[in-house]
Amino acid sequence: MNIKYPVDATLRSTADTVVWGYIEAGVRPALRISSGQTVSIDTVSHQGLLKGDPVAYFGEAGVRAGQVLQDAIDICRRAKRREGAGVHVLTGPVYVEGAQAGDMLEVRILDIEFRVPYGVNSSGRGSGVLPELLDKPAPKTITLDLERGVALFSRDIEIALSPFMGIMAVAPSPDVGRASTKPPGVWGGNMDLKQLTIGATLYLPVFNDGALFYTGDGHAMQGDGEVNGTAIEISLTPTLQFIVHKGAGERMKWPRAENATHYFLMGIDADLDTALKNAVQETVDFLQDQAGLSAADAYALASLSVDFRVGEAVNNIKMVYGMVPKKLFNKNVPLIQHG
Repeated sequence: MNIKYPVDATLRSTADTVVWGYIEAGVRPALRISSGQTVSIDTVSHQGLLKGDPVAYFGEAGVRAGQVLQDAIDICRRAKRREGAGVHVLTGPVYVEGAQAGDMLEVRILDIEFRVPYGVNSSGRGSGVLPELLDKPAPKTITLDLERGVALFSRDIEIALSPFMGIMAVAPSPDVGRASTKPPGVWGGNMDLKQLTIGATLYLPVFNDGALFYTGDGHAMQGDGEVNGTAIEISLTPTLQFIVHKGAGERMKWPRAENATHYFLMGIDADLDTALKNAVQETVDFLQDQAGLSAADAYALASLSVDFRVGEAVNNIKMVYGMVPKKLFNKNVPLIQHG
């Protein structure tokens, strides 16, 4: 692999280093690292695995057997999806030494590498925000031109690639126990936040010793909302740096993120109106706590200069995020106060 950053450890995706459909604390760590270290993590898409034979599944779409990942074949044969769990295959958990409940885990997204030159958008009856639109399954395997950085959607349509991990999570608190990979939560999970591409940083509250980080559900690109139920689902290898901030997670209500140009404040709920309300409250809280604005000025600025977008609309729980432009401020404003 041509990694742009020094890597302290590599975590391969095997039947022994993945979980299928759930996130929980009671899984033996697949890797132990120290705070500040950088890890390259192979992930495998669930597309093809759900049918029991990824070679046959992709072969029907014209993908050669040699282009199907061997680890996808092995995981399909050996790993087991739990009853009632989600569909996603996650690599992990990564145990970060020194992380404890009440801390915050900073996850810097340094690089994301494509493992295959194709991905799948899959919909059908019961899928997405228009569950009655289609009357049968509609899987679509899409070829990628990695040299040009585009997905070949059709003869006349090309889509720019912008890879990101649909799921990045820490293990939820012990009172939650095992969580399905389908809905997102305060622990992160299936946020499908397309802004979490190369150069972005995600902040997650920690609920267990070691934080216990999982990732998977790679996307070659996606529009906000993921409205038909899937993005271009693909196997990716992200390179991530993990940094523990002691005590900084105690006041976190939801995950937060940032990139070079924006802060991202999230709100999550089964009801879209409540998810929006939570995102606006998070934005107001951020502007008050970190930028020193009054409640009235924070509320006004959120209305004038912050775009609120539906990031996730199809996985039971909705996620709305506010985009706060960094250019609003003439000084550095930390997204979260930490030492």
